[in-house]
Amino acid sequence: MRLANRGLTSLEIAEELELPASLAEKFNNRGYYGSVSHNAKATYQKYLGFFDGNPANLEPLPPVEASERYVEMMGGADAVVAKAREAYDRGEYRWVAQVVNHVVFAEPEHEGGRELQADALEQLGYQAESGPWRNFYLTGAQELRRGTTRRGSASAGTPAGLLRAIPIDMIFDSLAVRVDGPRADGRRLSVNWEFTDIEQQWVLGLDHGALHYHRGVDAGADASLRLSREVFAELLAGITDMADALDSGAIAIEGDAGVLVDLFGLLEEPDFQFNIVTP
Repeated sequence: MRLANRGLTSLEIAEELELPASLAEKFNNRGYYGSVSHNAKATYQKYLGFFDGNPANLEPLPPVEASERYVEMMGGADAVVAKAREAYDRGEYRWVAQVVNHVVFAEPEHEGGRELQADALEQLGYQAESGPWRNFYLTGAQELRRGTTRRGSASAGTPAGLLRAIPIDMIFDSLAVRVDGPRADGRRLSVNWEFTDIEQQWVLGLDHGALHYHRGVDAGADASLRLSREVFAELLAGITDMADALDSGAIAIEGDAGVLVDLFGLLEEPDFQFNIVTP
């Protein structure tokens, strides 16, 4: 923060800041996981946010649109790749990765750009002291050469055992970040949840495209459910579905059961196998 108070941005601080030699020479202080560069940027963001004070960075164009314009102004993708290849041969891998990233986002199918970007990221990965940085570099290189690897998916469902251990409010938090806000806009609903085995009552509401919750009972709720924590975990884990639970008596419901269909129909299933270096 001393450097921030001198007007340096997070990127400039990360370039300048180093551990003193008395600390850096000790094995347990090396950046094998976190790094001084990474953590300095995180500290800046914690206290000052993303904005570095330069108004040009307040509302920049999104990556694809900006990259298309950069590449056009630099003479086209082939010209950029040719110049970047010269920089690569000089060992300027950071610069190559920065500039060829524009080619990849402007023309994702440009083979020369993808291959050169993969080569640069691979070299940066080989040089990285931080394990996570190395993983990101090499994963990016793999994506450029082979596409996104899908070996299973975290979106397949959270294990029921984990859900049984997570507090109810944290589960509701996880549901809230999955709400498709634009589709939920204009919808209002309220559901009482009574967990019989842990003697807790919660109200889950949807309003203004956002999910919210609190302890207690809403006398005007659209529906009220009585179920055990175990059944709730199995429901969220996909082990059982709402229809089976209702038929078996594992869930008792009063009011409009349709609101539950509406609510869960507004939840977006996360897909964590997304691209990281291509649009």
